[in-house]
Amino acid sequence: MYGIVNKSIEELITSNYGQETWEAIKEKGDIDIDFFLANEPYDDEITFKLAGAAAEVLGITVKDVLFVFGEFWILKTCKEKYGSLLETGGYTLKDFLVNLPTFHNRVMLVYPLLTPPEFTVANATDNSIEINYFSVRKGLQDFVFGLLSGLGKLYNTPTEITLLKSRAEGNSHEVFKVSW
Repeated sequence: MYGIVNKSIEELITSNYGQETWEAIKEKGDIDIDFFLANEPYDDEITFKLAGAAAEVLGITVKDVLFVFGEFWILKTCKEKYGSLLETGGYTLKDFLVNLPTFHNRVMLVYPLLTPPEFTVANATDNSIEINYFSVRKGLQDFVFGLLSGLGKLYNTPTEITLLKSRAEGNSHEVFKVSW
């Protein structure tokens, strides 16, 4: 993953728990990197170690860490760093979700070495849509839950998110239903 992801995790932790907690997380995760460069790729294992160490240090589950980070990624990191990119997705939550399959094409202009997930949409109605999430990375479904929740908050649209299918249950990908 690119350094921007790890920098965002650092910002989430330091803004909510302080620099000492961030240092404790890096120590617990055996991460000996003083600072992450946003546009440099890093091994995915570093990000997963940070999530696991954060869960241990904060006394919460990795699932909770990933969910909170997903919301933070949308509401803080994306909004501040890529606001114009978010705006190209549409004016409503439904518009953004319908356009989600093309979102990472635009992101790859900024991060050409990105290995992005793929999203497809199905069964769009006036009040819901199904999001199919495909990724070479396993274990990020709770991050996607957080992303979808964060998008609902970004668009001031109360949402209910349901996991319909999961790789953990033997499916090829995750399917989320987002209702509003």
